Amino acid sequence: MKLYYFPGACPLATHIVLEWIGKPYETVRLTREQIKEADYLALNPTGAVPTLVDGDFVLTQSAAILNYLAELNPEARLLGDTPRERAETHRWLGLCNSDLHKTFSLVFGPGYYTGGDEALGQVVAGKAAEKLQSLFAIVNERLRGRDWLTGRRSVADAYLFVLLMWADAKQIPLAGLDELRRFQARMRADAGVQAALKDQGLA
Repeated sequence: MKLYYFPGACPLATHIVLEWIGKPYETVRLTREQIKEADYLALNPTGAVPTLVDGDFVLTQSAAILNYLAELNPEARLLGDTPRERAETHRWLGLCNSDLHKTFSLVFGPGYYTGGDEALGQVVAGKAAEKLQSLFAIVNERLRGRDWLTGRRSVADAYLFVLLMWADAKQIPLAGLDELRRFQARMRADAGVQAALKDQGLA
C-alpha cells in the first residue's frame, strides 16, 4: 500500500490512520510541481493529494481513502460497529472534509476565487476565518465530555487533528475552545500521530 502526499496537507490524516492500523505501507513525498506531471496525473487526474495505491486499486479523495482503510481493517475499529456509530463517524468526517477543509481553501488561496484582487482576497480570507471559528466552536462543544468525536477513536479524529494544525499555521483564533486544545494535546501524545509527523518532517 502506497500513500502519495505533501507534508502537512490533508494526506496526513491518512498517514496517521495507516499508523493506527499497524500494517506495512510506504509513502511518496511529492512537490507541487510533481503533481502536475503526466505520471502522477495518470493516477490522480485532479492533480491533488492524497492518492492511495493498493495493488491495482487507485483511490483518491481523503474521505473515501479513510473509509476504505477503516473498512479494510475492521479490527482497528476506526469506523464504528453499528449503523449509528458508523453514521456518527461519517457525520463528523463529513464536517471535517466538506465544511472545515473547504472553508480553509478560502484562507489558503483566496486569490483563486477573486481573480487576483488582493483587497477582495483579504476580505474573503477574513470571512472564511470567521466561518472556521464558528465551525470549530461546534466541534469544541461536541468534544465536551468526550475524548473523541464519536466517543471512540475514529478516522474523523485524524482529520480533525490535521485541520487544527492548519488553524494554528494560519493563526485562526481558537481562544476559549479548550476541548479542542485538550483533544489536540491528546493526539500529539499518540504514538501513531508522532510517527506520522516524524515521517513527514513535522516533528
